Amino acid sequence: MLIQSELFIAFRWWSSETIAVVTGANRGIGFEIAHQLASHGVTVVLTSRETAVGEEAVKVLQEGGLNVAFHQLDILDPASIQAFCDWIKETYGGLDILINNAGVNFNFGKDNSVEYAEMVIQTNYFGTKNMIQALIPLMRPSPVGARIVSVTSRLGRLNSKRNGISNVEVRQQLEDVDKLSEEVIDNTMNTFLEQVKDGTWESGGWPHVHTDYSLSKLAVNAYTRLIARILEERPEGHKIYVNCYCPGWVKTAMTGWAGHVSPEEAADTAVWLALLPDQFVSGKFFAERREINF
Repeated sequence: MLIQSELFIAFRWWSSETIAVVTGANRGIGFEIAHQLASHGVTVVLTSRETAVGEEAVKVLQEGGLNVAFHQLDILDPASIQAFCDWIKETYGGLDILINNAGVNFNFGKDNSVEYAEMVIQTNYFGTKNMIQALIPLMRPSPVGARIVSVTSRLGRLNSKRNGISNVEVRQQLEDVDKLSEEVIDNTMNTFLEQVKDGTWESGGWPHVHTDYSLSKLAVNAYTRLIARILEERPEGHKIYVNCYCPGWVKTAMTGWAGHVSPEEAADTAVWLALLPDQFVSGKFFAERREINF
């Protein structure tokens, strides 16, 4: 599946002045999202925790004639986030698009170790939340609204028959979007991590497949709904639309190159959501450009 360029051109609201930030974009899906956005004429800021690999990735894109800049960013380090925000404000005056791609996974195939659960939850959920909270104040006013897109997973669906949360009380708390709060999501993740530490997590009613990764993405999905609800009250001209999407099982280092979706295909829905011309959707979950349920 490829971007439908002719559709975007007909309703092109962006320009080279449009600033998109893509986290964890030195390789894989993030790199391809940066590549496709820049190919549409957006100015892209590619971020990476490691400076050398990030600069090399940007060099590749720049050699292709694309307008891409680099800045180091560790989404778990408050000082790094603050330095990045200061630089974005000073260099561009803000941003228009945020793609939360940075994430980790330590399980492959049928593995389900929780040895790195702390790192997975902290990076995939708390790190993503850190970025959203830090950059919302820097998102520039626009008639079409600013855009936040988070890369997540179907593994994080609440009601998956194969991989959902079997603890009814926890599931109901996370399902009720009107009562959903940051505290509820944080407490759910922290409860899981406490059970990992004391060895009781297997009886906690958590997902059975890639438990820590699935929960981290479930939290991102829930936070997407929460922050979209909070931001919906913003006045016209200051709207921010927040969505998440599942790229599928992608052939990248994170899957041990075992996926069946190419990075180019995986990036498509992120770019589509970021550049939606006249369909203002928020708080939704997508896969292959179609809305799916949480």
